[in-house]
Amino acid sequence: MTAIHTRAPALTIRAGRRTLQRLQEKPLTPDDVHVIPGAAGGPKALGLSGLDKAIFGDWLPRVEQERSLIGSSIGSWRFAAIASSDNPRAQLTRLAELYTAQRFEKGVTAAEVTRQSVQFLKELIGGREEHILEHPWYRLNVMVVRSLGMLEPDTKARLSFGLMSAISANVVGRRHLGRFMERGILHDARLKAPLSALADFPSHEVPLSRDNLHAALLASASIPMVMSGVRNIPGAPEGIYRDGGLLDYHLDLPYEQPGVVLYPHFTDRIVPGWFDKTLPWRRGDATRLQDVLLVAPSTDYLERLPDGKLPDRKDFETYLGNDSGRERSWQKAIAESERLGDEFLELLETGRLMDVIQPL
Repeated sequence: MTAIHTRAPALTIRAGRRTLQRLQEKPLTPDDVHVIPGAAGGPKALGLSGLDKAIFGDWLPRVEQERSLIGSSIGSWRFAAIASSDNPRAQLTRLAELYTAQRFEKGVTAAEVTRQSVQFLKELIGGREEHILEHPWYRLNVMVVRSLGMLEPDTKARLSFGLMSAISANVVGRRHLGRFMERGILHDARLKAPLSALADFPSHEVPLSRDNLHAALLASASIPMVMSGVRNIPGAPEGIYRDGGLLDYHLDLPYEQPGVVLYPHFTDRIVPGWFDKTLPWRRGDATRLQDVLLVAPSTDYLERLPDGKLPDRKDFETYLGNDSGRERSWQKAIAESERLGDEFLELLETGRLMDVIQPL
């Protein structure tokens, strides 16, 4: 008898309590989706390219309705690219190409990384700002943090000390990060952020405009020590702004919307803040995530990628002096990600989504 070999699933799909109940009553359709979060994670976003193309290029456009895109760091850049064109597939391809083509010498300064990032944004969305701000149905929300106290200085020594202090405070309790930063949300001027009242940290909301769009996106990705902070985003409270992932790494937020929060993500775990990555007991809150449908690469899929993982920032060090090798590895991961999108669409079209969903 000939053995039959089936390919292991490329996706892991998890649902919050209320979404699980909802999907038991009716199949998922594009009109169910009102909010899409995008996590911080740098080059990991390249490994979701095919999934994003299927969701934003094929599936969601079947129902044209108002949807909030809310992202930190690379999540906000993904969504800005998507909202910047009537052809999101092409812009997602452009995003992957620009990110892959980046090259950094050993000992590169924060100023140089910032300079390259400014150029990156210009090439990605330059001339497309009005399309983002006036998109017929996407509403962009960009997460940033305003630095306080010991996280305000941009000098390496003082900022390093401030980060160590914040890390120590976070171990004691996440609430203590309020001494070091506050949350900023720059949102589409036509719609407030899709969140209920935020009580965990001081937070402020500012409408996006042509004057602050680039500054907001740059700040949202400005990792301390890697990039320079962004000073005084137009329209926002004065101060130094940094990576939104510091507070909202995987966007463990109280979503307020009428349907499903569709979350294409790098992993099936929700990590609240950047400093929580090494704290396995810090997980997303089940109540806040009850409407989430999380779609992530499976363990088996990741193991079969080059280097056995999604692209990440450490690859710049691993492949130091071998940028062509890194680029080949990332390009393979990007090409393979088409499997993620194909499988997602297949699960929906065959009605097998409920067969694979696990609790979040």
